[in-house]
Amino acid sequence: MTSPRLKIIPLGGLSEIGKNMMVVEYGNDIIIIDVGLMFPEEEMLGIDLVIPDISYLLERRERIRGIIITHGHEDHIGALPYLLPQLDVPVYSTKLTRGLISVKLKERKALSGAKLKLIPPGGTIVLGKFKIEFFPVCHSIPDAVGLIINTPIGTIIHSGDFKLDYTPVCGKPTDLSRLAQLGSQGVLLLLADSTYAELPGYTPSEMVVGETLDHIMADAPGRGIITTFSSLVSRIQQVIDAAAKHQRRVFIVGRSMSDIVRMALDLGYLNASDGILGRIDELRGMPHNKIVLITTGSQGEPTSALVRIANRDHRQVHLVRGDTVVISATPIPGNEAVVNRTVDDLFKQGARVLYSKVAPVHVHGHASQEELKLLLNLVKPRFFVPIHGEYRHLSLHAKLAQSIGIPQDNTFVLEDGDILELSPNSGKITGKVTSGNVYVDGLSVGDIGSVVLRDRKMLSRDGIVMVIIAINRQTGKLIGRPDIISRGFVDITESRDMIEESRDLVARTLDHGRTRPAEWGFINTKVRDTLYKFYYEQTKRRPMILPFMVKV
Repeated sequence: MTSPRLKIIPLGGLSEIGKNMMVVEYGNDIIIIDVGLMFPEEEMLGIDLVIPDISYLLERRERIRGIIITHGHEDHIGALPYLLPQLDVPVYSTKLTRGLISVKLKERKALSGAKLKLIPPGGTIVLGKFKIEFFPVCHSIPDAVGLIINTPIGTIIHSGDFKLDYTPVCGKPTDLSRLAQLGSQGVLLLLADSTYAELPGYTPSEMVVGETLDHIMADAPGRGIITTFSSLVSRIQQVIDAAAKHQRRVFIVGRSMSDIVRMALDLGYLNASDGILGRIDELRGMPHNKIVLITTGSQGEPTSALVRIANRDHRQVHLVRGDTVVISATPIPGNEAVVNRTVDDLFKQGARVLYSKVAPVHVHGHASQEELKLLLNLVKPRFFVPIHGEYRHLSLHAKLAQSIGIPQDNTFVLEDGDILELSPNSGKITGKVTSGNVYVDGLSVGDIGSVVLRDRKMLSRDGIVMVIIAINRQTGKLIGRPDIISRGFVDITESRDMIEESRDLVARTLDHGRTRPAEWGFINTKVRDTLYKFYYEQTKRRPMILPFMVKV
């Protein structure tokens, strides 16, 4: 009898930045690593968030032993509020990560019934045939871990998001000695973060940012407004430390930032001496050179505090000359234009704006090429799968693995939905499962599909024309001329002649002395075809055409 094979199935995070989700399956046991979201791309009109498609897991729900979360960033925990109620399995994570998950679930009212289990770095759990050990890694958030997964056919190492920072602000450095120990014992498979596989050299230490913030606090003539991710706890700590040194008080602006700071203080991941954190209503009357504000909005999110300040739309904070705004984050790919617009608006109001292109105010949390090579050399895996990144990042990471001696045949560049099957000595991609994007739009999850997005795209491009046709209920004959209403297609006042001509055209098309009423389907198609042709000839545009029939 053949023993079951080990299956590795990414449901998100490969060939894209965000919505990380990896399935590991052996026999009757399935574990899930990370459940992230992705921010929408420009063409996803009106979409708030993108989460993974879990059809494959819903069909095998009874075999899922648990969800393991490597750290508390949105692209690793953000889809939990939407997907956890459907899966109803325990979630294992470190203390700060669990705190961040609770904040997320509470926002969506999905906390009740969630089974959130605490595992410290260095701790282990057994889920079915898998024994999983959490090992500390350094990332831009405390309590980040990588995973050592013992399976019946060998050891898998999942790096999580990591970098090699030997002087981290919070948390521990990446545990290289444990990885070297595993490497000497033999590792079947390494899954490693590829986000910055394009960058040569090493990622700078967080200490660099601490020094920059210190100089800014010392030199800024007015208020310092520091913007970062709300989950970037180490950066918030650096701001608090620099403010304390220069006798400034710190005010937190924005709901998500306030919730997370409160939770991190309660759990002991943030330290603030008495009196340094102020309430927003204490701002009035304070000297500007004694104030530091920490806000959300580093990605130009429309409802965030920084964007509202930039648009002169914030209730409590208004920019004044002398303010120094620091954007301590790099734009997520695809967000650059929105972030640039926010920076422009801040400059227009007379603020001094510092961002990563003009000052060392941010270092990213991912390993660059030399660190990736070091990890590969320490672990010496038999098989290698690059994870977390666009296809080019994965390809470049695979090339790095080959440069240090991992055979090309043992390196697999996967995409979402691919099934990689491994035995102790061989691996191959054996098929594909359903994967892709599920769109969150307002309160609806998954109701918006590609058809709706295509319609939105069409409406945004060429607009809409509505044709209202009044028909006699008895005779089926047209009553008067049809009415035509247009939105986003042409200016009705300037194109009145064309609209009038199209009304006559519809009337002629429908009024051809027939004795019995025509089928609505026939009328509908006829009107659309006629107007499509007419409007395209006149304008070279293709508006969406919606005929309506009123029986009188």
